[in-house]
This record gives sequence, structure tokens and C-alpha cells, in this order.
Amino acid sequence: MTLSPVTLSGRHVELVPLSQDHHDGLAAAVQDGNLWEIWYTTIARPENMAAEIDRRLGLQAAGSMLPFTVIDKASRRIAGMTTYMNIDLKGPRVEIGSTWYAKSVQRTPLNTEAKLLLLGHAFETLDCLAVEFRTHFMNHQSRRAIERLGAKPDGIIRHHMRMPDGSLRDTCVYSIIPSEWPAVKANLAAKLGR
Repeated sequence: MTLSPVTLSGRHVELVPLSQDHHDGLAAAVQDGNLWEIWYTTIARPENMAAEIDRRLGLQAAGSMLPFTVIDKASRRIAGMTTYMNIDLKGPRVEIGSTWYAKSVQRTPLNTEAKLLLLGHAFETLDCLAVEFRTHFMNHQSRRAIERLGAKPDGIIRHHMRMPDGSLRDTCVYSIIPSEWPAVKANLAAKLGR
């Protein structure tokens, strides 16, 4: 199995293969909320967006990441980035992560539908054994969102990595397995139907 760039489209969101052509829209989106200032995440500043796009595309070329640009279908504007990362083709299994959204689209159906599309592709097309999510222990908003998806906690990796400010990150690890996917899918579809 190989992971080839793919477009995933729903009613609220379109996930398209990341490209340097998306630079200006991504630089504008990251300024909506000054997202790089959130201390427990690592999000590129507008002036570093070209390098971040190159970094993600380099990981794609190495086979460890499949990055997407997130398009808000209502406004047709770029709203953020997300990826399949830490790709294990032997499993296969993937992590959904390195995700960020402009503040104006946070807590909207956009993220719910993006996760539905990514999980659906992972389980129904790629036949993954598990889909993983990881976040900083202190990122309570992200942890609650992951738990609302229906992902189950696998544990905490203590002192997992050093953050740009020098602090040490404890990483919360969650996953969804194929037997849980039907209930997770129904839950996400119900949320979108409201």
C-alpha cells in the first residue's frame, strides 16, 4: 500500500493536497487568532509558512506524512492544515495530526467533517488497523475534541519532546480501531446533522 495525495470533500470542508500555491491563504489563516502564539502547540508564523509547507512536503516525499490544506467550502477560503502522519504502511496505521484551524472556523462543523472524511478514508479505503491522535497534555481543548470524536486514551508519553520554548511536552495518545469506527462514524454524522 502507498499513500498517494487525494482530495476528500464533504458539505462543509474540502481537504486538498498541500501545495506551495496555498502559501498566501495559509499565511492569512494562521493570522486569524495569531495561532503561533499558543505556547503548547507548534504552528508556523506567517513569515515561516513557506518553510513549513516545504517541511511537510519533504515528509510526504519520505513517505511519513500526507499533508492537506483545509478549505472552508462556505467561504472558499483556506482555513488551515491537517495531515496523516507517522504513517506505518505495514500496519497500516496512521496518525491524524499537525492540525490547525483559523480561529474563526474553530468549533464549527468544519473540523467535525474533516475528521469524518479523514477517518473514513483511513478505515474504509486504506484499511487501517488503527488511527491515532496525539496532543500536548496541556492542550485541553484538543484533548476534549479528540475524546468527543470517540477516540479512546492509550496513555501518556512523559517528556515526549522538547517544545520550541524549551519546556518538555507530555503527549496524550488516543486511538480509534476498526471495530469502533461504525459508532464513531454515526456519532460524527449525527453531530453534522444538527
